[in-house]
Amino acid sequence: MKGTTPAGTRDEEEASRWVRAMFGRVAHRYDLANHLLSLNIDRHWRARTVKRVRPVLRRAGARVLDLCCGTGDLMLALERERGAPVIGSDFCHPMLTAAARKTARPLLVEADALSLPMPSASVDLVTMAFGFRNLANYEAGLFELRRVLRRGGMLAILEFSQPPNPVFAALYSVYSRRVLPLIGGLLSGSRDAYTYLPESVRKFPAPDELAEMITVAGFAEVTFERMTFGIVALHIARVH
Repeated sequence: MKGTTPAGTRDEEEASRWVRAMFGRVAHRYDLANHLLSLNIDRHWRARTVKRVRPVLRRAGARVLDLCCGTGDLMLALERERGAPVIGSDFCHPMLTAAARKTARPLLVEADALSLPMPSASVDLVTMAFGFRNLANYEAGLFELRRVLRRGGMLAILEFSQPPNPVFAALYSVYSRRVLPLIGGLLSGSRDAYTYLPESVRKFPAPDELAEMITVAGFAEVTFERMTFGIVALHIARVH
């Protein structure tokens, strides 16, 4: 598996188009659905991510990129901690439009994470919250992130995962396959988007496998921590 494989897509280009269109359809209700379906725990996940990357945020003159920023919740949390603008980037225009409404000083770039319009070694921190799983090519995405990060830079990937406890995993599977598509579909008007979600998580590499992929891409000090019984994992890596 090179990357996300939505049902009916035949190659990376089709997968990328499907994901962009899907997020465009749900952008208007994306925040409401996220907060409701996660019981607002998504705020805790983002807060934990901000805490882990705080050393870079506090560097004088650090350049920070929130990639696959969606409607900008993590971007804004990073900005509050840093006290200065953060670059937000996404390849879905409706998502960026929603993000722009939340801030008086938007610094947003419409770009594909597999081909960023940034010079090599130009960024000190890259964060991604629930976006990496949707890339059409995970390996290419990691090498692109490594390319834009400076020496001493940091990568933080917050992503859904499969719970390691078999009992909880079974309960979570029922919720994600039956409840989540129903409620998500009603809120957004796009049931296929919330059917895709659990399937994409099921196919996504386990945290230890993703950690190995990050290491192979040239990152160092790769660690991860599970949160909320393992339904999400936060990977942190550095560039030496």
